Amino acid sequence: MNLVEQVTAQLRNEIEEGIAEAKAAGRFEYMDMPAFVVEVPKDKSHGDFATNAAMLLTKQAKMKPRDIAQAIVDSLPKESKLIEKVEIAGPGFINFYLSPNWVYDILPVVEAQDTAYGSVDLGHGEKVQIEFVSANPTGLLHMGNARGGALGDSLANLLKMAGYDVTKEYYINDAGNQIVNLGLSLEARYRQELGDVDYPFPEKGYHGKDIIDTAKRIIAEVGDNYLQLPEEERQQKMIATALEEKLSAIKSGLHEFGVDYDVWFSETTLHESGAIQEVVDLLTEKGMTYEKDDALWLKTTSFGDEKDEVLIRSNGIPTYYAADIAYHKNKFDRGFKRVINIWGADHHGHVARMKGAMDALGYDSENLTIMLMQLVRLYQGGEVVRMSKRTGQYVTLQELIEDVGKDAARYFFIMRNPDSHLDFDLDLAKQQSSDNPVYYVQYAHARINSILGATGMPTPKAADCDLTLLKEEAELALIRKIADLPNEIAYAAEELAPYRLARYATDLATMFHSFYNSCRVLTDDAALKNARLVLVNAARIALRNVLTLLGVSAPERM
Repeated sequence: MNLVEQVTAQLRNEIEEGIAEAKAAGRFEYMDMPAFVVEVPKDKSHGDFATNAAMLLTKQAKMKPRDIAQAIVDSLPKESKLIEKVEIAGPGFINFYLSPNWVYDILPVVEAQDTAYGSVDLGHGEKVQIEFVSANPTGLLHMGNARGGALGDSLANLLKMAGYDVTKEYYINDAGNQIVNLGLSLEARYRQELGDVDYPFPEKGYHGKDIIDTAKRIIAEVGDNYLQLPEEERQQKMIATALEEKLSAIKSGLHEFGVDYDVWFSETTLHESGAIQEVVDLLTEKGMTYEKDDALWLKTTSFGDEKDEVLIRSNGIPTYYAADIAYHKNKFDRGFKRVINIWGADHHGHVARMKGAMDALGYDSENLTIMLMQLVRLYQGGEVVRMSKRTGQYVTLQELIEDVGKDAARYFFIMRNPDSHLDFDLDLAKQQSSDNPVYYVQYAHARINSILGATGMPTPKAADCDLTLLKEEAELALIRKIADLPNEIAYAAEELAPYRLARYATDLATMFHSFYNSCRVLTDDAALKNARLVLVNAARIALRNVLTLLGVSAPERM
């Protein structure tokens, strides 16, 4: 239990004592202790903690909530060392202002836990799988992939910090129509580069320059020898070359973006192992399929879908949907208690049918969470950037990293709720000013390191300092914000919301800058200087840990 949780538990006990004492004194009656909350108010002027206990007792006590609140306040333990002041606000909230002494206890904890500070055991080792990006290996990674990469990787870091056993997985779509179209595209580019400039390009082919580059590399290796092979064999060889090349580029690009996976899962293995036919047979046994027009259909209308979906086409080839069901069955069969997918918003129609398929197979679809990301729009010079200068198509992940850097890219992608559209300002991301959110936070960390380094001495230990000298409001506010980190991580993990951590980092940086501007750290008063250095070091640890969770560097100088 972290310090904030300990304080919350102690405060809850004192509130329960006050409620029981008020009843014993005949101030009001109730049968059952209400399930009230004790929480940190969003508005700091409302105290350190607040409770809704009085409002929840209204029906039982048959009194106005403010009158109940007054009775509780009058009956709180008089010898409390925790509570300094209590106020009744609004319809009956009770706001608690605690003695500043409790916050000093957090600084030795931060110092001792160091890189582990902020961790909570919310997950108790529960196995969680996060599948994200999973772009078709037929082209380059784009902005949507980049947002998914930043979100998925940060979410994995967050859940690990919250006590979950997390596996990051990439699903390789190396089967199906997209691979057929890749082969046809390579066939066309191969022949065109060999001089047959009028060879028709497939209607659904991939027009990226990278396909032309692949064809050129194949020619450099084998010349026109592939023309002697049967068409299917020729295309399979070119597909194998392209997949190896594309996957290598995807892995390299994501690694540069700070994203590395635990598992790369091939869709082809589902076809080769018979897993797809197995899941189709299971659904048939459960009466969930029927034949129509020589195809096998799944009754997805029973999941709330507008129309049923095909599992096996009339030519006997499984659909992408059938493979996806088999893949999700495989996930749960591997022992993951919870499965999280991060998809683009264009997949919203697939959510209900996938969850329904899991229920039909006997799994609990509540354990399948699908997060949908909205679109990203790039802006430069106040105008939308629609095309890549290099490829003539979409802006790639690699171009974005080269333009603004990994840190700015990741921070900008994470700091907004994925449910909202993201306007990515390239000019702002490159600014070295406080207007740039990531620069603002990183500068706070660099300034902290500059302060600690200016002493020329090791940072004092909390146990050797009189921390009660930290009495200024800017000092106490900064300590409280540092103390909030474990709870913030717990809340963010419960809500699957890494963007909360970006907001926390900004708030912590703001409080540090405010503290720095109002409290001289390297003062002539040695005892006060040492206490402030301990506080500054704790701020460094908290800020660094949050940036690390977000996959953003914490520079020591800028």
